[in-house]
Amino acid sequence: MLLSLALMSIEIGGEILGKNSGTGERVRYNIMTTITYIIGIVLLIQLFNLQIIHGSEYRETSNSRLTRESIVKAARGSIKDRTGVDLVNTDTGYSVEIYSTKVDDEGLNSSIQRFIEILEENEDKFVDNLPITVNPFAFTEESEEAQKNWKRNNDIDENYNAEQVFYYLKQKYGITTEDVDMARKIMAVRYEITRNGYSATRSVTIAKDISDISAVQLREQNASLAGMNVVTEPTVSYTSENLASHVLGYVGAINEDEYETRKDTYRNDDIIGKTGIQRVFEEYLKGTDGVKQVDMTVDGAITSEYISEEAVAGSDLVLTIDANLQKVAEDALEQNIKDIAAGKYGGEAHDADAGAVVVMEVDTGEVLAMASYPDYNPERYSEEYSADDTSGRYTNRAISSAQPPGSTFKMAVATAALAEGTITTSTRINDTGVYPYGHHPACWYYRSYRTGHGYLNVTQAIKYSCNYFFYEMGYRLGIDKIAEYAQKFGLGKRTGIELEGEATGSVASTAYAESQGYDWYLSDTLSAAIGQSFNNFTPIQMARYVSMIANGGKAVDVSIIKSIIKPDGSEVSQEEIDNFVNGKLETEDTNLEDVEISKENLDAIRKGMRGVTSEAGGTAYSTFADFDIDIAGKTGSAQVIVDGKEEAHGWFVGFAPYDDPEIAVVVLIEKASSGGYTAATAKAIMEEYFGMNSEEVTEDKTAQPGSESVR
Repeated sequence: MLLSLALMSIEIGGEILGKNSGTGERVRYNIMTTITYIIGIVLLIQLFNLQIIHGSEYRETSNSRLTRESIVKAARGSIKDRTGVDLVNTDTGYSVEIYSTKVDDEGLNSSIQRFIEILEENEDKFVDNLPITVNPFAFTEESEEAQKNWKRNNDIDENYNAEQVFYYLKQKYGITTEDVDMARKIMAVRYEITRNGYSATRSVTIAKDISDISAVQLREQNASLAGMNVVTEPTVSYTSENLASHVLGYVGAINEDEYETRKDTYRNDDIIGKTGIQRVFEEYLKGTDGVKQVDMTVDGAITSEYISEEAVAGSDLVLTIDANLQKVAEDALEQNIKDIAAGKYGGEAHDADAGAVVVMEVDTGEVLAMASYPDYNPERYSEEYSADDTSGRYTNRAISSAQPPGSTFKMAVATAALAEGTITTSTRINDTGVYPYGHHPACWYYRSYRTGHGYLNVTQAIKYSCNYFFYEMGYRLGIDKIAEYAQKFGLGKRTGIELEGEATGSVASTAYAESQGYDWYLSDTLSAAIGQSFNNFTPIQMARYVSMIANGGKAVDVSIIKSIIKPDGSEVSQEEIDNFVNGKLETEDTNLEDVEISKENLDAIRKGMRGVTSEAGGTAYSTFADFDIDIAGKTGSAQVIVDGKEEAHGWFVGFAPYDDPEIAVVVLIEKASSGGYTAATAKAIMEEYFGMNSEEVTEDKTAQPGSESVR
């Protein structure tokens, strides 16, 4: 190329000289000709230098050096609580990637063995997706069909057993060691790089999140590790172990189905949000990867590297959760469940083993705490997860567990009766113990004391949780009118919270019964009026319901996302967030209208709730008797059948302060026996929220033994 340019320059110079013989212009053309000749001579000298003097040196360098592009992983966005405390952030970790080089099988296998030895010396792990084990030989896939599919996809005889597959791959990869365990490990790495299609310009990750010491040793021995490169990589870190695990969710390696729909923005060795906030807001949390140029010799030794395109971190998510309140809610719920199971309430042990808590701002619908027990550590999910686990620890009961509300439903029935003029605040009903209609159900009080509550107005009926009173309300209102008001409070309707897995639940009605192929009777209306029958609501729905009672009937928009901060510091608009969530979760219209209720009627209901916690005879009085703040509450015990056995789930719902409500608290403990036993969790949460922070909380645990039935 250079020789051609030089000769062309000389030729052009000659032509110019010959064609321009005019006296006036000769000086100018002589100058041009001279310049042209000089350029040609310089090019000839450079060509001689490149091809003759340094030719062999440059040819050797060109043949022995390769330039590759390496992906620079972008940090995922962090997840923070409402005060800016990190709940999930990105730490620096190390991964090992490998490129194809010109080394033969023997050299590659030797490099892989040394790589494995270094990792195992430091208790690190390499990527291992090979579905066979040795000592004894076996397939990790139990299904014969799955085994055949795998063999077919990897061009292996479908009739081979695990041992035959092992020796087939051993020969295919040229593995010569007689150590079966080591041969299988080398085979696992070879399988990984083969199935991911590595090449001289495309790397495959063969180890993730290795220790600092492994990274140092691998870099020190880089010259003998063909094609291997230690890269700095962001890793997802949870700052507080199990805290808010069901809300935050976990991340994991992208699977084939996920990759197929995201090939344009993901690599097949990326991590991706699997549950919770991590999954719903994956598109915001994932950053944009950068590019690094890596120079290597043909033997795989790195000679230099530099960034050609910077990575851009993902957006940060700010939740409405308060980390301190969340911790108290989780700890209190767990302790409450263990105390009930140990018989510390009423002197009788119960089968309580699970529950949920929601704390909500009554005016905004922002979720300040959301706990579900049992929980898990999302950072260790891949190590601890078991498909055989029946504990339900991976289920967010706060949004997914729809249960009958028991007597906590009575405020909705009272609202309907007052708003429809069925009763007034002064109407009194005489509880004689056994209701005379339907299936003749008895009030819980009659079963305990063989007498009724006597004459009660609606406020007293809520305070004492009188079933008889609400049987009468059901009889007078009819089931469909009760269902209408339940739905006005958003019961049996998803809240639209920005999390997957929210259950819809159900409201008892003739229409719902018909959809279930069930004929409706008066006895069903009586049961529904005290929160049984087909009534099934989630704790998050109950929190919205109680918030609306607390704030005067104003509809609230439930949310757990406060803001999304882009890498440049700007905020994503609320409209964009709403549209994104609606599209991602395919949510129907979750908006409610305000519930029209007069101040007089509302006060009657709320006074009854205050009596539950602050007046003798209230079903949560023993817990809140000496509390410094006026609390409105309601307990509920809902009869359910669990594994063929009749149990009672316990609820506590309430809000505080009574005169100027700020928060609503909902507690559900499954198989608690009595709703009164669950109030301890709510008390601990309110102490934290209102800054009481008692060093030691002493509760009266001498409540009467046995279930409070459905009061």
